[in-house]
Amino acid sequence: MLSFLKKKNDVGAAPLVPAWHPNFRNAENLPDIKVVRTAFFVNGAAVTIALAVAIFCGVQERQLHGLNLQIADWQEQIDRDAGGSAKAVALYQKFQAEEAKIMEVDAFGKSKQVVSDLIVHLGQTLPANIALDGLDLRDNGLVVRLTVRGTSDAALGYATHYLDQLRADKKLAQFDDFSITASTRNPATGRLAVELFFRLRVTTVKKP
Repeated sequence: MLSFLKKKNDVGAAPLVPAWHPNFRNAENLPDIKVVRTAFFVNGAAVTIALAVAIFCGVQERQLHGLNLQIADWQEQIDRDAGGSAKAVALYQKFQAEEAKIMEVDAFGKSKQVVSDLIVHLGQTLPANIALDGLDLRDNGLVVRLTVRGTSDAALGYATHYLDQLRADKKLAQFDDFSITASTRNPATGRLAVELFFRLRVTTVKKP
């Protein structure tokens, strides 16, 4: 009886050995876990990039919308002020036109005064054999037309002598050069038509 029990205890105390079974797995047919992991990370990165691009485009679209609103507001202000600006420009142009007319009248009045003074002065200095036919005031000087009695040589001498007289005249100091520009004999009257030119003196403005 004791021996039988002792055998059972001995059997129960024996070390457990893992059960052995054959490995029927074929490693070549098993799925590649590395490929699955790589595809997952690639897809995750692609989704992240797509989200970043979408967010960036959304921000840019919002900024563009705000800029369009601001441009529209500016255009509205420009359109609102365009009427007043057009009126101001029209008034300024009208003022310029009126100013030009006033300056033209003023210049004409001054030129008439200058010519009148010259006519009076030249009339007082004319020799007996020379007649004054006309004056032509130009931007760069004065043209004086005369008729001289006498033969061709004598009449030209009279005109030259009168020109020297005018050149020494202090009342004609605004002119710096005196010359005979033309002389033509009039066959009908036998007199010499002479044209003189007085060049205006150029005044230089000193720089401060």
